[in-house]
Amino acid sequence: MDEPTDRPQFSRAMRLRSFSVHILTALGGGIALIALLEAVREHWAAMFAWLGLALLIDGLDGPIARRLDVGLVLPNWSGDTLDLVVDFVTYVFVPAYAITASGLLIPLTTPILGIAIVVSGALYFADRRMKTDDNHFRGFPALWNGAAFYLFLLKPPPAVSSLALALLVVLTFVPFNVLHPLRTSRFRKVNIALIAVWAVLAIFAVFANFEVPLAITLGLCAIAIYILCADIVVRAMNWKSA
Repeated sequence: MDEPTDRPQFSRAMRLRSFSVHILTALGGGIALIALLEAVREHWAAMFAWLGLALLIDGLDGPIARRLDVGLVLPNWSGDTLDLVVDFVTYVFVPAYAITASGLLIPLTTPILGIAIVVSGALYFADRRMKTDDNHFRGFPALWNGAAFYLFLLKPPPAVSSLALALLVVLTFVPFNVLHPLRTSRFRKVNIALIAVWAVLAIFAVFANFEVPLAITLGLCAIAIYILCADIVVRAMNWKSA
């Protein structure tokens, strides 16, 4: 006699629909490969265009998965694990290659920083405390695709670039909060609007091969500073008013 099961039964169409979300997530890994090939050819703008597409997929697959209850329909497949694997490649590994191959760092520090980025990024993704209960990231959230983007946009002196990247590696392990612009509840509408503006400016910068007016550069930098420092400012204001 078969043992009774409490698991809900789902139709084949529902399982296929849910599995297609996993395929969408995994597609980000394939896009990362194309981005890496462009980076090897030093087609930097094309590389960032592909990484931007991977970023778009990463922003869409989670809400779709939650809406379709993918975890319930396909309990044997871990969307969280799949997402972390793809994110490591697109957020850390490919950008780390671009940073080390850019020629924008002090030559002696280049391999050391490249290894530090990959190792710190891997440790960050393995940290179960990487997100707080109120949907903030703890420490610099391994956004090395963003760091690489600003490196190519600003092209600071090699000493400044190397020092800034070393600082970001250290900040990976510093317990300060960085808001998740799409999921943090505080000022959520403002955050989403700023991310939309950032996306438009970033697309323009990539297609212009980073030859953009100063106003666009300042806008991109201002939004990045806001994302990194907003929670620190809010906490400081609350502390002073307490």
